Amino acid sequence: MQDFLPVCRADMENRGWDRPDFVYVTGDAYVDHSSFGTAIISRLLERYGYRVCILAQPDWKDDRSVCEFGEPRLAFLVSAGNMDSMVNHFTVNHKRRSTDAYSPGGKMGLRPDRAVTVYGNLIRKTYKHTPVILGGIEASLRRLAHYDYWSDSLRRSVLMDSGADLISYGMGERSILEIAEALDSGIPVSQITFVRGTCYKTKDVSGIPNAHILPDFQSLSGDRAAYAQSFAVQYRNTDPFTAVPLCESYPGKGYVVQNPPSFPLSQQEMDDVYDLPFTGRAHPMYDTAGGIPALSEIRFSLTSNRGCFGGCSFCALTFHQGRIVQTRSHDSILREAERMTRDPDFKGYIHDVGGPTADFRSPSCSKQLKKGVCPDRQCLFPRPCPNLKVDHRDYLELLRSLRSLKGVKKVFVRSGIRFDYLMADKDQTFFRELCRYHVSGQLRVAPEHVSPRVLRLMGKPEHKVYEEFLKTCRQINREIGREQYAVPYFISSHPGSTVKDAVLLAEYIRDLHFTPEQVQDFYPTPSTLSTCMYYTGIHPLTGEKVYVPRDPHEKAIQRALMQYKVPQNRKLVLEGLRKAGRTDLIGYGPKCLIRPDQPGIKHDNTRKNKKTGRKR
Repeated sequence: MQDFLPVCRADMENRGWDRPDFVYVTGDAYVDHSSFGTAIISRLLERYGYRVCILAQPDWKDDRSVCEFGEPRLAFLVSAGNMDSMVNHFTVNHKRRSTDAYSPGGKMGLRPDRAVTVYGNLIRKTYKHTPVILGGIEASLRRLAHYDYWSDSLRRSVLMDSGADLISYGMGERSILEIAEALDSGIPVSQITFVRGTCYKTKDVSGIPNAHILPDFQSLSGDRAAYAQSFAVQYRNTDPFTAVPLCESYPGKGYVVQNPPSFPLSQQEMDDVYDLPFTGRAHPMYDTAGGIPALSEIRFSLTSNRGCFGGCSFCALTFHQGRIVQTRSHDSILREAERMTRDPDFKGYIHDVGGPTADFRSPSCSKQLKKGVCPDRQCLFPRPCPNLKVDHRDYLELLRSLRSLKGVKKVFVRSGIRFDYLMADKDQTFFRELCRYHVSGQLRVAPEHVSPRVLRLMGKPEHKVYEEFLKTCRQINREIGREQYAVPYFISSHPGSTVKDAVLLAEYIRDLHFTPEQVQDFYPTPSTLSTCMYYTGIHPLTGEKVYVPRDPHEKAIQRALMQYKVPQNRKLVLEGLRKAGRTDLIGYGPKCLIRPDQPGIKHDNTRKNKKTGRKR
């Protein structure tokens, strides 16, 4: 099929190719949509004249599975897919998930654990000297020594364990084109040490200007405080304008060198990327299996930005996309929306217009595109920076334009709204139109917790900011005559959270008259501030010691407190309240969470009306 890139040798030969320039090996099924990194990188290389074949979900148990197209002229490109393979496979409780949204029909088991490492070694078995370039979220967040939750250990850079030559980390458009040009000009991969947004291996770092030498892996493995200090250096070197090369030693093996990040894309460059000829579909070879579930979530959504200056401690965006917001033009987004309306399956509903944070449509301040972000200061935390540009007018204009398109019935905003950024805007026009036109009954927001200590460690605003947001939201909905609600996301067992903090959160949930259907335990994914705290018990940027709830039983208590009304949680809730010294919440009063134990009596949590005696 000419509208998709080749997925088998017959496809390649039908194009008249004897060999590809690149073979892109991915742990995802092949979806030719701009929300998939594989599609962006492969289409971008195609635009620049390179021949790219897609090897989606090869059988890693078969050495010959990577030989479908033969040896590529320039390199193998390897990605685990849109998710870290371990997050894709396991819950926070280390249980295997039953479905994989990025595989045909949601089938689990079509990619290996630690996919980039397995694929890299699989390729290296057959192709001893062909360049192997890692990319995507898994490689990006494992580019240097990192804590691995699933083995509960510090692991080496995936560059050391995968047999690969380079990592293209972060958003890879700039770096992959520069790598391709270098390889095409005949430069050996071992000499491609000059590309921003890459990591490479070397024996000698003496000639690298301004290099910062990190503690060696052996030291990091034996000293968690040393790892916290190393992570702090890495965190402060995620900005392309101020970062220096980082060198991590592996005694007897040499160094992994991280070059400074790639510079952000201009708006024209962003437009060019999203104007590439994506089909917007999964490859038809998956139709009989039921298609790719992940596509249904984003097929009729629009990406308007990337990058985030929110700075949440538990989020990996700082390490992957960076803190400088990059945006597409209105014209580019409207062109994509117009194409969407011509799709026979489009029913008039645009499911989302956003990115990591929907209402960020520009860098947080004017200096960032010249001097970068502040290395020791956040834009929103603990309170908005005086230099923060708070302005929703551009996003509002974009949403109005989309609403006016022929064939569009409704435009939803489902990617996150930063309620603290929204409250910092004195002009309520956007807030009012958000509630009137872009919410379907529920507005999902993420206060995450209520405890001041936990919120501070999360990098989230004070709880009173969320309360002010709720008050304004209710007021606006009354004025426009809508019955809509803010649905909060909370995280249990985040570093710093004690059982007492969990009780505070349970009391707040009680006062909201809200029972979360699902509760998210903190998940220590690679390369976040919170994961570093979880592993080391130290806040890497301040050096303070942090309490970490590691014991599975305590984590179960904290989770149960968030769903204290669920009968199965009763025993854990009682234990938690007693442990926290909050037995005042056990009883029959209106503020109590559960009734006291009465042996032999079945508990009935309903209350009687004092006048009628009837239960209510």
